[in-house]
Amino acid sequence: FWILDFGYCNLFRICDFEFVIYNLMPIIYSLIVSIPIIYSLIVSILALIFTYFIIQRIISIPVKQGKMTKVAQAIDQGAKTFLKREFKVMIPVFVLAGLGFIILTRQFFPALIFFIGAGFSLLAGYIGMRVSTKANVRVTDAAQKSFPRSFQIAFWGGEVMGFLVVGLGLLGISLVWLVFQDYNLLIYFAFGASLIALFMRVGGGIFTKSADVGADLVGKVEKNIPEDDPRNPAVIADQVGDNVGDIAGMGSDLFESYVATIIAAMVIGVVQWGIRGLFLPLILASAGILSSIISSLFITISKGIEKKDFSFQTNIVRKAMEKGVIIANVLMLIAAYFIITRSFGEAVLFYVILIGLGMGFLIGKVTEYYTSEKHSPVLNIARAAQTGAPNVIIQGLMVGMKSTAIPIIGVAIAIILAYHFGELYGIALASVGILGVLGINLSTDCYGPIVDNAAGIAEMAELPKDTRQRAEALDAVGNSTAAAGKGFAIGAAALAALAWLATYFQMAGLEMVNLLDPRLLAGLFLGAMIVFVFASFLMGSVGKGALEVVKEVRRQFKEIPGLMAGKATPDYEKCVDIITKKSLKEMILPAVVAVATPLVVGLFLGTYALAGVLAGTLITGFPLALFFANSGGAWDNAKKYIEAGNLGGKGTDVHKNAVIGDTVGDPFKDTAGPSINILIKLIGVASLILLPLFL
Repeated sequence: FWILDFGYCNLFRICDFEFVIYNLMPIIYSLIVSIPIIYSLIVSILALIFTYFIIQRIISIPVKQGKMTKVAQAIDQGAKTFLKREFKVMIPVFVLAGLGFIILTRQFFPALIFFIGAGFSLLAGYIGMRVSTKANVRVTDAAQKSFPRSFQIAFWGGEVMGFLVVGLGLLGISLVWLVFQDYNLLIYFAFGASLIALFMRVGGGIFTKSADVGADLVGKVEKNIPEDDPRNPAVIADQVGDNVGDIAGMGSDLFESYVATIIAAMVIGVVQWGIRGLFLPLILASAGILSSIISSLFITISKGIEKKDFSFQTNIVRKAMEKGVIIANVLMLIAAYFIITRSFGEAVLFYVILIGLGMGFLIGKVTEYYTSEKHSPVLNIARAAQTGAPNVIIQGLMVGMKSTAIPIIGVAIAIILAYHFGELYGIALASVGILGVLGINLSTDCYGPIVDNAAGIAEMAELPKDTRQRAEALDAVGNSTAAAGKGFAIGAAALAALAWLATYFQMAGLEMVNLLDPRLLAGLFLGAMIVFVFASFLMGSVGKGALEVVKEVRRQFKEIPGLMAGKATPDYEKCVDIITKKSLKEMILPAVVAVATPLVVGLFLGTYALAGVLAGTLITGFPLALFFANSGGAWDNAKKYIEAGNLGGKGTDVHKNAVIGDTVGDPFKDTAGPSINILIKLIGVASLILLPLFL
């Protein structure tokens, strides 16, 4: 640009060495500075190319037409219907938010970046959910012939969401920085992702558990028919819920955590370490994606287990996934060590990444212990079902409360160590560490809803017993990975919220706070209260939605001749339609509470009180989310343990007592718990965006 500007120089001056160096230096410097961004762009595009080939591999698998495909098409259509209606609700909200940013900042770019963040998150959730509805029937079809083949297809389906999230997340951050080179604008990208997560996670959570609870209450308790029985009008809605809640919702939740941790670390890093601190999170995220891609190639099982028993098959699948996750973490640690030592000349910040990865592993293992049918917490709940439903509830609540201890102690130690090694930047990098290999972790998590759908399709299509057993073996592992995934998501959300809290203190200039200041104390109490009120709205919403489902299912059993005898087909679409309308209506109030809280507190009580709100929501929300998730998971697996033939098996009073516990646990683990993740992160990023109004 400078050389071609002949109004400023001429050909003779271009030959002047000093002049050329002086004028080329900005260009050279810009190119050198952009190298990490170019690297992250290349890696993110590689992740998307990898995802594209997986999608093509899945959809190219032929499926035999019949009852099985009709069930799958009904699930696919129900999921599309839900998302289409949710989009109609979301569009005016996002338009108003964009206009608000234009008025607040008197610029167009913040609104544009907000829309980009929302669009990328929405794209990841939509594509991941659509592919999962294509993969589930192919898993069922493959299970008729080959257990290893059905597992491979299910894992491919999970990989689509896993690598879409990290690929689009890193691509979006890299593009926004490359174009605008303003780290403050990146916060708007994170807010767009947060708002999408609010709709997808909260709306999807209300939908899925309204359907699940309603289907169980009438089908299992009143009519004494199996789960996923085709006579139950709510079973398709239940299967749709797995996709909109546990695929699209989980994807948007972790997309938000992923971009939030990277952006918060960039904002803190540029102040503390300059350009090195700004780009380190991006380089580490790129290394995590490459580690995840490589490790995913090792997640396979041999063909020699076709005729093995149920327990052997589930153990092999579980070990295959654990092997992949371990390989990813080892590769990530090796890469992080070399990146950090080359960038900073010492390995101090490497210990922070190690702390983050360790926290993710710890939370996953604790969640597995408290929610697996192989360990005493779940077995004690199952035994409690022999003495009545109240004891099931009491035992499940106790398990959830106890399960919070080790993760919280671990996080407390992690915070102290991370600050010791890197101050506020260390805390932010620890959150990057826990999400370093999100690609492979999310793949194993999203595998769960796909195999759950596959088992349901096998049941509804009345496929042979050996096919159903293979699908159930895959589903048994999926229950464990889904429970561990929820724990991982909660831990990631807590550290992401902590990173936003650190960023808020830095940008608000609050280096020291007085815990006895009345404004701070008021904010702490308000923040703690908001978490409980928010969760209560969601629990109530599931109850209302389930009541509508129960009424509709009872009506159909009463009014459709021959339905109970299996001679008539229920109206599945009616149940999907009822729950869709109810869930979207019920999510409005929680959404308003989440977004309005930082605005109201900041305007009336100031930045000091708002800091208290952020701390209060985090300190209360993290243990409460763990409690909800682990209680719900433990109740669920206690029920499944009995359904496997233990303590009397299906149809007994013991089973009915366990079903009641699982019904209580459904909104715990799949609605209130995951939605608290969104709340604690959304309040943090909203506070940062609104901060100029309060200063």
